[in-house]
Amino acid sequence: MDEPGERMGLRERKKQETRIALSWAAIRLTVERGFDNVRVEDIAAEAGVSPRTFNNYFSSKGEAIVARHLDRARLISQELRRRPASEPLWEALTTAVLTQLALGEEVGTSRPDQHWQDGIRMMLSEPSLQGEFLKGSAVIEAELAAAIAEHTGTDATCDLYPRLVAGAVGAAIRVAMDQWLHADPPVPITSLMEDALRRLSAGLPEP
Repeated sequence: MDEPGERMGLRERKKQETRIALSWAAIRLTVERGFDNVRVEDIAAEAGVSPRTFNNYFSSKGEAIVARHLDRARLISQELRRRPASEPLWEALTTAVLTQLALGEEVGTSRPDQHWQDGIRMMLSEPSLQGEFLKGSAVIEAELAAAIAEHTGTDATCDLYPRLVAGAVGAAIRVAMDQWLHADPPVPITSLMEDALRRLSAGLPEP
């Protein structure tokens, strides 16, 4: 017989799987049809759930589309908290960011996952999604600032440092992604991100 903790773990995993399925369904359909041609009912059907279930997870299709990227970005803060306290901040940040961004590339190759690439391109270019993307990014940066404050022994509410670093990392991610989307020939997102963080950690010296 399953223990209560095991049942709770299975329930939470199932909820997370449903959330991910809904977000991917929203991304796929919007890439194929365009943002204005996709309804909540379409997304729910694609994910094999009811519209009511969709509404239990997201308040809008825009929130569902952006959720996959934000969930992945949120893991950066969790990864930073797992890094040794003695590790220099920029080394820990770089490892945390690259660990998550590497998930957007096919294992063992430098090719990006096409679903993720299409979704990021859409989020950065679709006017109807930009507000949702920026709103979510602000939440992620606040969480990252809190993790940076813990790592550096500072206060995210009083000290400028953790918020400045979090904002700089957020900007670096957006710039690296934009360059990744337009690179010809393609280059790994992890290479661009590592270069961006290296420049930030060095104080952005002039080229």
